[in-house]
Amino acid sequence: MVLERNFLRADTGIFQQNEVPMKKIPLKRIFAAAALVCCLTVTTAYADVTQEDIDNAKNQINNLKNQQKDAQDAVDDINGKKGQLESDLNNLNGQMTNIVSSMNALESQINDKKKELSDLEDEIDQTQDNLEAAKQQSASQYEDMKIRIRYMYENGNTPMLEMLLSASSFSDFLNRTEYISEINSYDRQKLEEFIQVQEQIAAEEASLEEQKKDLESEQQELLAMQDDMKVKQNSVNSLISSTQANISQTNSELSSAQGKVNDINSQIARMEELEKQLEIQKAKEDAARMAEIKRQEAENNGEFSYVPSDSDLYLLGAIIQCEADGEPYEGKLAVGSVVMNRVRSSYFPNTVSGVIYQSGQFSPVASGRYALRLEQGVNNTCMQAAQEVLNGNITNSCLYFRTVIDGLEGTIIGHHIFY
Repeated sequence: MVLERNFLRADTGIFQQNEVPMKKIPLKRIFAAAALVCCLTVTTAYADVTQEDIDNAKNQINNLKNQQKDAQDAVDDINGKKGQLESDLNNLNGQMTNIVSSMNALESQINDKKKELSDLEDEIDQTQDNLEAAKQQSASQYEDMKIRIRYMYENGNTPMLEMLLSASSFSDFLNRTEYISEINSYDRQKLEEFIQVQEQIAAEEASLEEQKKDLESEQQELLAMQDDMKVKQNSVNSLISSTQANISQTNSELSSAQGKVNDINSQIARMEELEKQLEIQKAKEDAARMAEIKRQEAENNGEFSYVPSDSDLYLLGAIIQCEADGEPYEGKLAVGSVVMNRVRSSYFPNTVSGVIYQSGQFSPVASGRYALRLEQGVNNTCMQAAQEVLNGNITNSCLYFRTVIDGLEGTIIGHHIFY
């Protein structure tokens, strides 16, 4: 259950029956305390560290951490951009590898076609030579036949007749007749063969020429493909160059951005070390002051009574929740006890509100968290702890507490050391 701000009302009378016994403060003690404060102020003012100094250091650290986050975000963005560019470059290099492989394959095919064309042209040349030889032989045979025919025409059949009539026997006559017939048949056969050879050679030549045309066409197609590949290669080369330039620029930006992050990290480290030293110095100063206060108060053992105001329970519960909400219940009682120890001390304001709102003492007050807690309400556990403290359950005699640091002696409860 969260209690609202108006939980306490003036007409409840809740505090009238819960007076807290305190030491009474005689006049001589007041004068002595005033003198001590003046003395301490004179001797330690130059070195005193206030909570405000520490809070300022924390604020600077927080501001630097915000800058660090922005700077790291910039580094991450540039890294993302670089990663994309490197991925693009890998893809482009892959494309270039494929293009080079394709161009090599095309070059091989073109060379093969060139060789085929060269071989085919040699074959065509040989075929043309064969055709020319066949034509010449056919022409020669044809000329021989024409001579014989012209001779027989000009001289009639006398030579043939004389050759037949000069046969020595009938058998010789038949042989000579067959011989003459075979000569005529041979001439005709050879002529027909030569004509057929010419036709075959001509057909072969035509076929080879057609093959040559096909090869030349295929070669032109391969050359065109090669030209296309060269265009693609030039385009990809251009993209690779521009991408490499972008990566180089991105590396420069990344180096600058990372340098900024490193500078901020160095500043944070220095500020955190400064904060640590301030914390240690303040703790030592607080401890010294507390020792002196206790010494002075030991000289006086008068009693006084403190009657809480209507708002003290709520105010005390709120500061307990701000400082020790995540701490064990013992730690909550200890925080409330420190507040009430200050109320009873002559070196601090003598009211709960005066102690809580004293300048530079409680960081939740300075940061605004305390005001927000008052606005939102206080939980039951912290209200219970505050009530116990106001009822007199003071669990320590400390005037200070803080987060645990090395070199400071005190009582540790949870994450706090009380001294």
